[in-house]
Amino acid sequence: MPEHLTATRDGHLLTIAFNRPDRKNALTNDMYARAAAVLTAVAEEPSVRVVVIHGSDDCFTAGNDLKDFRDDPPQSPDAPVYRFLESLIACPKPVVAGVAGVAVGIGTTMLLHCDIVVASANARFSLPFAKLGLCPEAASSYLLPMMAGRVKAMELLLLGVPFGAQEAHNLGLVGTICEDGTAVENAIAKAREIAALPPASVRLTKQLVQESLVARVSEVWKHEAHHFMERLVSPEAEEAFQAFAEKRAPDFSRFE
Repeated sequence: MPEHLTATRDGHLLTIAFNRPDRKNALTNDMYARAAAVLTAVAEEPSVRVVVIHGSDDCFTAGNDLKDFRDDPPQSPDAPVYRFLESLIACPKPVVAGVAGVAVGIGTTMLLHCDIVVASANARFSLPFAKLGLCPEAASSYLLPMMAGRVKAMELLLLGVPFGAQEAHNLGLVGTICEDGTAVENAIAKAREIAALPPASVRLTKQLVQESLVARVSEVWKHEAHHFMERLVSPEAEEAFQAFAEKRAPDFSRFE
């Protein structure tokens, strides 16, 4: 069986690739655990200068695998998804993301913690947390209003309406838009540019940019995680997940 998440070393680059095309690269607990382990190791490996995260040329990730989350919901701060977020947020090396096709839920919020984001013109982002009976995660309730303004952030987080690469660029979520089919190669090209720079200077630049945000981001995402864990086992989320599995519209009319 192929690995659903691969980590490949090429010179000073470490590339993490989502490789589950039959499920639109939906992320499982095993995939999160593997990504967290890789990012943690990267932090202690001087020869790795840049990390690249990507999916395929037509799909970044459909977000959490809902069946996996229903069967084994994260119910502690040590859950794989939270280890992944913690290791991504704390990564001292620049992280470059190459995004194509859908980037749902954490597929969008993880980009808030990447340093360079390249998206193909066909990229589609969405934050359907409220629609699933959940709540914002990955410090998106703090970072998104800072980037997009409160009103726009509320629209994206409450309604979960998909938005394209140009709007993501306007919001500051995406730095570069490229032609379809070239997001991965463009992300790797930018990573190589960074890897060729003085490594200590690069690390210090990231550290200085992050310094003013890191304490607040850590506080917010952990607070969100507490509520997210509660929401995952709530009746509203159960109805949303059941409706998704049954391919019908959820009915929240009985909830107050």
